[in-house]
Amino acid sequence: MNRVILVFDIDGVVRDVSGSYRRALADAVEHFTAGAFRPNSIDIDSLKSEGVWNNDWEASFEFVCRYFEGIGRSRNELSFNYDELVAFFQSRYRGDDQNWTGYICDEPLLLSPAYLENLIVGGVIWGFFSGAMRDEAAYVLSGKLSLNSPVLVAMEDAPGKPDPTGLFMAIEQLESLHNLPKNLPVIYAGDTVADIYTIVEAQKIQPNRAWRGIGILPPHVLDDSGRCEAYAAGLKNAGAAAVFRNVEELTTARIEVLVKTAVETASTQTMSASADSRT
Repeated sequence: MNRVILVFDIDGVVRDVSGSYRRALADAVEHFTAGAFRPNSIDIDSLKSEGVWNNDWEASFEFVCRYFEGIGRSRNELSFNYDELVAFFQSRYRGDDQNWTGYICDEPLLLSPAYLENLIVGGVIWGFFSGAMRDEAAYVLSGKLSLNSPVLVAMEDAPGKPDPTGLFMAIEQLESLHNLPKNLPVIYAGDTVADIYTIVEAQKIQPNRAWRGIGILPPHVLDDSGRCEAYAAGLKNAGAAAVFRNVEELTTARIEVLVKTAVETASTQTMSASADSRT
């Protein structure tokens, strides 16, 4: 297989955050609604299916605002601010900010270093684009996976998804680091609608490159076949070319097939656009 660029989201793809970020989100909403509302897993999935709440701080704040709007209070009348919510969220997710003791310490890994090595052998050049803070992403990439300075674009580096700026940044860094040509096919693997929308937006901006968005089912839906089907349908409706139960199912063989169809699609679109311009 000729070379291809694969960029991973981290949360729900590289690490299981159902008992960490999502738990901290529920804690924050419960706290700032004085115990009146604690979103469950289905509530969180429903909000994130809107495609704009990739940031869990913002999702927490939106839940609180919607709760109070539901009982007749404007979000402009709330007695707390966004920074207070972020601080509370982080106190649960990180715990002690100097010596992390929070939920982040107990996140299971969803892929192995051996999987990443096999991708390299197969001609797949990979990096990461995540909405997580840089040090929280590094906690899993460098700390748990022992990766040596991987290409990582994090929250501090780019606008939030579905803005594709961070994806473009990751691609440019990989191209520079590995001396790659500028037209290689790109795959982005993520677990949310916002992740898939990101690749859709990237394709609009750079239509001559072959793009594929791959949906990864997060662990919290895997034990319920109905939720799996509904979640997968949401990712496909957003534009995912394929959906897998675990990111390691995205093997080099499957990547080769996905890239072939992506290249064919891009070529067809380019020829169609060229024909249109001549008429």
